[in-house]
Amino acid sequence: MATLKYMNYANLSLLIFLSFLLWATARPATFLQDFRITWSDSHIRQIEGGRAIQLVLDQNSGCGFASKNQYLFGVVSMKIKLIPGDSAGTVTAFYMNSDTDNVRDELDFEFLGNRSGQPYTIQTNVYAHGKGDREQRINLWFDPAAEYHTYSILWNHHHVVFSVDQVPIRVYKNNEARGIPFPKFQPMGVYSTLWEADDWATRGGLEKIDWSKAPFYAYYKDFDIEGCQVPGPASCASNPHNWWEGAAYQQLNAIQARRYRWVRMNHMIYDYCTDKSRYPVTPPECMYGI
Repeated sequence: MATLKYMNYANLSLLIFLSFLLWATARPATFLQDFRITWSDSHIRQIEGGRAIQLVLDQNSGCGFASKNQYLFGVVSMKIKLIPGDSAGTVTAFYMNSDTDNVRDELDFEFLGNRSGQPYTIQTNVYAHGKGDREQRINLWFDPAAEYHTYSILWNHHHVVFSVDQVPIRVYKNNEARGIPFPKFQPMGVYSTLWEADDWATRGGLEKIDWSKAPFYAYYKDFDIEGCQVPGPASCASNPHNWWEGAAYQQLNAIQARRYRWVRMNHMIYDYCTDKSRYPVTPPECMYGI
């Protein structure tokens, strides 16, 4: 009986230790673990013990930050709470970029500010081998300034998927076999900025920023990057066993596809694929679905 009691206490102690170890290794990442400030450090403030940050835009400056490392394929996500009220003329951007001049690859979320009471617009864009101009815009179906929402980019050999709260809002497929560029050779860092762009951001520049409402604040937390860090093992980026390359992530499932169609039918307000003034001939990538 004494031996059994000792074993129970030992098992309990081991369970407590393992629970603590799991908590310690799974605690939320802090901002400085993975990121560095790239622009105007006085306008980025760490809050919640470094697990969240506040970005500030005023008449003196905006600000920006970037990941310390670059990645070749993976998933990146952040929870963001956007500028409340009158945010016209402001842009909060969250994107991946290869940091190369002439042939850059880039995957963009740009949150375009609004006048109070109007919907927030997300513009997405894809640059592949230096070619961009693939803008799409949707109006969000909720108030993104009221609370945090999760914005994520899945990037693998099959496609790029932009999602909002796990709802796909854009898919860019790998159609290299048809001669269409796809970003797969250059590693990319993760970036974010808050800045003034009232020459185009809100209603094509018709709505200007109201500096009497400044300073403007955006908030970020739950920084999550899972991908092949570069430099790293050469086999990582081509490893078919990386979870983001798995069968479940090579195409949208039925539920995701239904949500994707719902977003595009009900909330899309601009698609470069249908802009005949810019593209009299439909761009080739627009001819293939999800």
